[in-house]
Amino acid sequence: MQGATTLDAASPGPLALLGLLFAATLLLSALFLLTRRTRRPREPPLIKGWLPYLGMALKFFKDPLTFLKTLQRQHGDTFTVFLVGKYITFVLNPFQYQYVTKNPKQLSFEKFSRRLSAKAFSVKKLLSDDDLNEDIHRAYLLLQGKPLDALLETMIQEVKEIFESQLLKNTDWNTERIFAFCSSLVFEITFATLYGKILAGNKKQIISELRDDFLKFDDIFPYLVSDIPIQLLRNEESMQKKIIKCLTSEKVAQMQGQSEIVQERQDMLKRYYRHDDSEIGAHHLGFLWASLANTIPAMFWAVYYILRHPEAMEALRDEIDSFLQSTGQKKGPGISVHFTREQLDSLVCLESTILEVLRLCSYSSIIREVQEDMDFNLESKSYSLRKGDFVALFPPMIHNDPEIFDAPKEFRFDRFIEDGKKKTTFFKGGKKLKSFVMPFGLGTSKCPGRYFAVNEMKLLLIMFLTYFDLEIIDRKPIGLNHSRMFLGIQHPDSAVSFRYKAKSWRS
Repeated sequence: MQGATTLDAASPGPLALLGLLFAATLLLSALFLLTRRTRRPREPPLIKGWLPYLGMALKFFKDPLTFLKTLQRQHGDTFTVFLVGKYITFVLNPFQYQYVTKNPKQLSFEKFSRRLSAKAFSVKKLLSDDDLNEDIHRAYLLLQGKPLDALLETMIQEVKEIFESQLLKNTDWNTERIFAFCSSLVFEITFATLYGKILAGNKKQIISELRDDFLKFDDIFPYLVSDIPIQLLRNEESMQKKIIKCLTSEKVAQMQGQSEIVQERQDMLKRYYRHDDSEIGAHHLGFLWASLANTIPAMFWAVYYILRHPEAMEALRDEIDSFLQSTGQKKGPGISVHFTREQLDSLVCLESTILEVLRLCSYSSIIREVQEDMDFNLESKSYSLRKGDFVALFPPMIHNDPEIFDAPKEFRFDRFIEDGKKKTTFFKGGKKLKSFVMPFGLGTSKCPGRYFAVNEMKLLLIMFLTYFDLEIIDRKPIGLNHSRMFLGIQHPDSAVSFRYKAKSWRS
């Protein structure tokens, strides 16, 4: 229309406004109905809150441990909480965890995780193809045993190349933020170990852009796994598609030195998709995210706590030096040390340090979706659960229990050492706990890449402590940012810097 402004031309007409109003009314009605739920006979105690959709989310995310401990005192070990549109029944007694994981048909992880993959990574075929799901899980065996040994050998070579070509050249003090430093290093080493080397002439630029895009994607990941429709997350969806285009079957095939598991996944996906199907790239995005999303913050916290605790750094360096002497290896210019998987496992102090980091910083939850109305039989009581609800185990309650771990808020690098050996016995109420640190889940949902991730952390920490002088700059204590609740290792709530320089070796 002549004379109309841009705003006028873009403004919705009366019918469109009525449509939006009708949609908003339906949404508000649905939210209202969600909060109208009342507790039925034999159901767990119900805590809803008064906020539509959010329920008790504000209190929970502000301080999850205090929130759950308060409800535990009021209602016992089992209760249902309304959180962000979901009714979640928490089971807090660690001796009852088995009742949640032993019944996969009624309490399922698979269907729930497939829906998350469809939205977060745009992997849609998994929603309906059981054979594809089984083949993907079968391929995870290539992250264990001899294939894991091969991955470690490749990783050592990648670490050697990156350290010698970049980090060991810093003979003067170099200052960086710990999280950014760990993000860049872990991404480059993990990507090269799994996917091989990019052969293009501008490979440094390609890997740098892919890393930056991945980190942006990871920052917005909590939104992607929320109930917000993907159509409303335009920036998030755009970033998702951008990375998928970098990981198409054709692009991955051009990389040199792919790991056995990536080769297997490539071959397997070709049986289910056309060669040019973009969903192959979506599968690679999901695999890459699972390989990095928790290793990066875990590595950050390991470096942070070691730098904050000189006694831990000294003990770790002594253990590494003793090992190198016992195996006839010498330190000097260039990366010359070598470790097998069994040798990494033998470093008791290093393993205890990593376990302590995971205990303090992991906020994973073991979640199952109720597939049908059911009786939920625990050791001392039976409850009724509704179809569509969720049941959650929350390991941080164990990790922060003073009856299990003395002074649980403190970092103690030797907490998991007893008489010079790995300590594996912890008690609650006089009874031995079957599991006491659970950053990787439990049962069918246990992370298949846990050995790969821990080996990578061990290897990088050994290299840092052996070849560099390290100092923390910001002495301020930092805490956890709980915005990634249920997703694993939490990010720090503020930035912290350190400085490093390559050690000078004298012949």
